[in-house]
Amino acid sequence: MAAVVRIQSDWDQVLRKNEEQAWLSCSSPGKPTLYGKLTCQGVSSDGIPEVVASEGFVVSEITKKSLLVSCPRENASTKFLAPYTTFCRIHQKSITCLDISSGGGLGVSASADGAMKIWQAANGEIRRCLEGHVYDVNCCRFFPSGIVVLSGGMDARLKIWSAEDAKCVVTFQGHKAGILDTAIVDRGRNVVSSSRDGTARLWDCGTSSCLGVVADCGSPVNGVALGEADNTLNLGSPEKIPSEREIGTEGKLLLLAREDKKLQGVGLHSRQPVFLFVGSDAFNCCTFLSNIYLLGGTQDGNIYQLDVRNTKAPVRVVHRSGAPVLSLLPFRDGFIASQGDGTCFIMQQDLDHVAELTGPDCDPVYKVATWEKQVYTCCRDGIVRRYQLSDL
Repeated sequence: MAAVVRIQSDWDQVLRKNEEQAWLSCSSPGKPTLYGKLTCQGVSSDGIPEVVASEGFVVSEITKKSLLVSCPRENASTKFLAPYTTFCRIHQKSITCLDISSGGGLGVSASADGAMKIWQAANGEIRRCLEGHVYDVNCCRFFPSGIVVLSGGMDARLKIWSAEDAKCVVTFQGHKAGILDTAIVDRGRNVVSSSRDGTARLWDCGTSSCLGVVADCGSPVNGVALGEADNTLNLGSPEKIPSEREIGTEGKLLLLAREDKKLQGVGLHSRQPVFLFVGSDAFNCCTFLSNIYLLGGTQDGNIYQLDVRNTKAPVRVVHRSGAPVLSLLPFRDGFIASQGDGTCFIMQQDLDHVAELTGPDCDPVYKVATWEKQVYTCCRDGIVRRYQLSDL
């Protein structure tokens, strides 16, 4: 675990005023935390604050929405990015999931009050309310077309919606408990769901039928991810002939983030187990970085990077805080992770510093979505935040 630099969550508002201060800290395992502050010494004519750091810290590369803070003692640097836009009116309560359409024009999100809404990504204006799930909606995502939405709920139902008229066009039933995550196969003729009932299922959208149970884990499957497997990987062969309704499942590896501390890989076409990795705590989420590297995030704050060709030991483990890792997303040549303590950070191979997306004050950031150079996050505080990553 490397040293971690932290900053006051509303630093961008505070440092607009002369003489105002925002706190800083740098913590490293086994050492006392170093505390400091940033002080605004005036604002230039183009609105950029002049900021100085207290002893032990160095501040540079200051813009209206970003600054780079270094702690030379610990050789740690973090670029802090404030949101460009905050959408406070989409939902009134905690927002548990969100996605952005492939064209970047629409967002979909669901809240703890049971509401699922489609909105304009540019301004947060609500376009449609998707009503039909009983109880909470746990996950929602756009199909690649950007005009159809897939959602899963505590009611154990999986639904497909038209984003244009908000009609529910298909409902899948078969899970025995709440649906926790979904994945879309290729263009979306088939979809995958995972549930608290311990299974992952493959569905055919055209006939709204279940094509099979891909895995039965005996423990809730908190997250799934689907990717093209490296062609050296043996994905196994199906025991029985698959339905002709199964489209695009060959060569795909399904990752399962399991509550029983296991990250599992299964051949989607074969339904055969490919690997099983045991972590330090329950796995909440997983994603592919490439057809070789994958990530899994745990309840105790570990992010494991694995190589599918040899999963006995992780390639590396990233640990920035003990808070649960709630979402993981590939980004450029690295990834974005969000955690239960309100932190959301970007790690990239070619950067010697971490980028941290600020704003939430200790409220969990449940989900992250990207479109081109924009990152959207949703949080327990009921706010969708949009960040502009040209600042990286």
